[in-house]
Order: sequence, then structure tokens, then C-alpha cells
Amino acid sequence: MTDQAGKLRDLVEERAEEVAAENEIGGVNFEIGDATRVITVTSGKGGVGKTNFAVNLAVSLQTAGNRVLLIDADVGMANVNVLMGHVTNRSLLDLLDEDTELESVVEEGVAGVKYISGVAGIEEVLGLNRYDRRMIHRKLERCSELADIVIIDTGAGLNRYVIEFVLAAQEVLLITTPEPTALADAYAVVKAYGKYTDKRSIKLIVNRIYDEEESKEVTDRLNQTTQKFLNMSVDCLGYIYEDRAVQKAVQNQEPFVLMSPESPAARCVKELAKALITGEKQAKVSRGWRNFLQRLLD
Repeated sequence: MTDQAGKLRDLVEERAEEVAAENEIGGVNFEIGDATRVITVTSGKGGVGKTNFAVNLAVSLQTAGNRVLLIDADVGMANVNVLMGHVTNRSLLDLLDEDTELESVVEEGVAGVKYISGVAGIEEVLGLNRYDRRMIHRKLERCSELADIVIIDTGAGLNRYVIEFVLAAQEVLLITTPEPTALADAYAVVKAYGKYTDKRSIKLIVNRIYDEEESKEVTDRLNQTTQKFLNMSVDCLGYIYEDRAVQKAVQNQEPFVLMSPESPAARCVKELAKALITGEKQAKVSRGWRNFLQRLLD
């Protein structure tokens, strides 16, 4: 296990040090009201289900009686609107126009969830300087007038845009899967997060697992490394099962908590939403007999 932890550290050490050397990171701070809860959803790498989780979490919190605003801050690879089955003409970048107010870029998606679309095209984002980012963040301050909970879906990986949104949030949900590469990149996020803040509000969510024990093993593996090299640990808020219903919902451009509300993945996300409201950990979710058979087939 020690060798495994060492390999995990080696995979991300160089990448995390490069991020830590960025002088601009951490310079932007924005507040959006004491009464509004800010939750950032992030991941160390793409393809772990981060945005899909953010959308379904937003829907679950909205249907539970909260006013939710989802901000797609995944610069260059924005797809929140796609998962909601919507076509939008406005994005975060429109806030750079002096005359554009926040309400002009807010759309209403499924189940009444409000959202701000991100920027699909990295070329536009590369031109953003520090002044541009500050202008966007200043206009986002008024989000507290529109929502009780603001969920920020960051890009995957480590760059100054991701880190700035992570540091500004009250709570951070770090999504990973059991794959070693996903865990390595999750460690890099924890390292960058720990360097720039003394807050300990980052929580792990393990996606695409087959049983609860697998989630515990993933959390233990990550924490063995973070405790040894970073002197910090990450609590696991919960897990989401591997589920065919997720893929079907993506193909239909509909949140799976609405399309297949009784599926194992949907029940997991709804329990995670409940855990965020109550402050407790996710309640245990049973896969059920039908999904036991699915596992046999898989």
C-alpha cells in the first residue's frame, strides 16, 4: 500500500507544483451574500461525471424546495445546457459587456433550476485577463438575490480559473472515480486546495462504484496519501453507483433523477442532496435485485 501511495504522489507531484507556482491564483474573491450557500463541484480530470452530477444535484435540491442557481464555469467545455436539453445564446462571457446585467444571462432549466451557461470554446477564454475575471465575479455577487443555493460547476483539472472558483466557495465537492488516474488527479486538487486555504470544507464523492465498500476503499487510498504528504484528510460525503440509467438520460439530454427517479444513481444523488441539507453523511443506498442482475450481466 505504501508503494501505491508513492506512485500516486509521483503521478501528480510535478503537475501540482506547477499550479502552486502560479502567482495569480487565489487573488480573486467574491461574496454573494451571507444567506446564500455556495457549493463548488470540481474534479481532477475530465470524464468522471462531474457536470452530470452537478446538474442532477441542482435538480434534486430544487425539487426539495430550494431555489437553486447552477453556474457553468467549465470554461471551454461547457455542457450544462446540453444535459438540460436547452439551447442558450448567452453565457458567462456576456457579463464582460458593461451594459449586460446578471438576469440577462440567467436561463430557467428543468424543474425550475436557474442556470448560467458556460463558454464552449477555449479560444474565447484564453483572452480573459485578471480585470475581465474580476468583472465577471463582481456581477455574480447578485446571485444571492436569485437563489438560496449556488452550485458552481468548474472545469476539470487544475488552472487558475478552476482554483479561483474553488477557493471562493464555502464548500467544495470533489468528484472522482476508482480509477488510479482519477485518484491521482483528485490528490492534485487537494494539494492545490490545501496550499491556498486553511479551510477544510472539501468533501469527496466517489462516482461509478459497484458497492459501498469500494467507496470506502477509494477514500482510504486517497487519504493515506494526503495524510502522509499534505497532513490533511478528506471526508467522503457519499457515493454514486454505476448505472445504465445515467447513460440513457445523457443520450436523452435529461437529468437522470427525473428520467429514472428510482434508479440506483438517482437515489444516490437524492440522498447526497439530503446529506448536504442536513449536514450528515449520505444514507446507505441499496442497489436492489434488478440492479444485482445488471451487475451480473456487466
